[in-house]
Amino acid sequence: MVDAKKSATLNLNGETYELPIFSPTAGPDVLDIRKLYAQAGVFTYDPGFTSTASCDSTITFIDGNKGELLHRGYPIDQLAEKSHYLEVCFLLLYGHLPTAAELEDFEGRVTRHTMVHEQMHYFFRGFRRDAHPMATLVGVVGAMSAFYADSADVNDPWQREVASIRLIAKLPTIAAMAYKYSIGQPFVYPRNDLDYSANFLNMCFSVPAEEYHVDPILSRAMDRIFILHADHEQNASTSTVRLASSSGANPFACIAAGIACLWGPAHGGANQACLEMLREIGSVDRIPEFIARAKDKNDPFRLMGFGHRVYKNFDPRAKVMKQSADEVLGLLGVDNNPLLQVAKELEKIALNDAYFAEKKLFPNVDFYSGIILEAMGFPTSMFTPIFALSRTVGWISQWKEMIADPQNKIGRPRQLYLGETLRDYTDIETR
Repeated sequence: MVDAKKSATLNLNGETYELPIFSPTAGPDVLDIRKLYAQAGVFTYDPGFTSTASCDSTITFIDGNKGELLHRGYPIDQLAEKSHYLEVCFLLLYGHLPTAAELEDFEGRVTRHTMVHEQMHYFFRGFRRDAHPMATLVGVVGAMSAFYADSADVNDPWQREVASIRLIAKLPTIAAMAYKYSIGQPFVYPRNDLDYSANFLNMCFSVPAEEYHVDPILSRAMDRIFILHADHEQNASTSTVRLASSSGANPFACIAAGIACLWGPAHGGANQACLEMLREIGSVDRIPEFIARAKDKNDPFRLMGFGHRVYKNFDPRAKVMKQSADEVLGLLGVDNNPLLQVAKELEKIALNDAYFAEKKLFPNVDFYSGIILEAMGFPTSMFTPIFALSRTVGWISQWKEMIADPQNKIGRPRQLYLGETLRDYTDIETR
């Protein structure tokens, strides 16, 4: 934490309090209220923590007004264009872009940890075949602590390192197994001769009966989806991981908590909700009807996949994702897929409609990622698990940063209590 060079004065009940102000390397100044309760006996009130910095971090920075997303200072569009997912993983974990030797070593360590313990296969048999893959993912990732107890001690830096590599390496395998289980196909083991993204696609779509070749365009598109979802500052799931971590919980339990939070439709489920909206529209000729509904203030309907809570101008990830969507649809086509036809026409209308431009309701990363995953052949139930495996490195990076922070303490939010005050218990006969 930097030293405060400024302060603010709070006048309360005739008393004056000096509150330190920290100036970050980027973003707004931060008012330090840590001693406010001890000194003044009051809390602050901030539902959703939208005006509260819960930690200091050096990993990711977002400027929603500029449409800027930086990982360790590097713009997301440059990383998506010039880098690949495991290099971004290294950057998030260790704070710098790797040398060739460092990257080779890191990729080798991840590759050698992609298999899961054979007995973990039995876990899947305990789930119903129609269970949502996210339910399976939460359960199996949480169970990893039972199989990898030799890397569950958060106080041991080496065990934290091993757990980090294991989680990044095994999440694609577990997600692919959840998918295969849901469709009744045999599990496909990882292959060390394939890169991270190609390996995931192979585990999802290959079958023992015939050879499967991963198209490089699809592999690159998958890799970009991973990169663009790798981390996103202190969002709900990341904050969940940090809060769970603050208790000293093992890393597998913390990541499982993050996955559970991500499952919500307002968070990781947004791209699934987008595709479900496209299905509701159904055909190109019905688009004007839904555009009119989106503009009607009295209609609760809203277009999913447009605009973003944080980005007030444009989502910097969307431009890169649009390019991937165009490449994938160019390869696979949309002629035989009414859903993708609706998506392309809706995108065209939204980008040229003055209403959407005025409201800054541009297609966001969820809109384009949903289109890509649909075109690849993934069911919508797999969209959020793919998001989860992408985000795992961000969660781990935030977790490692928090564990190493000397200011780390167990999270304990306060409340504005509006319930009953003290009252006496009454026997049931007199109620």
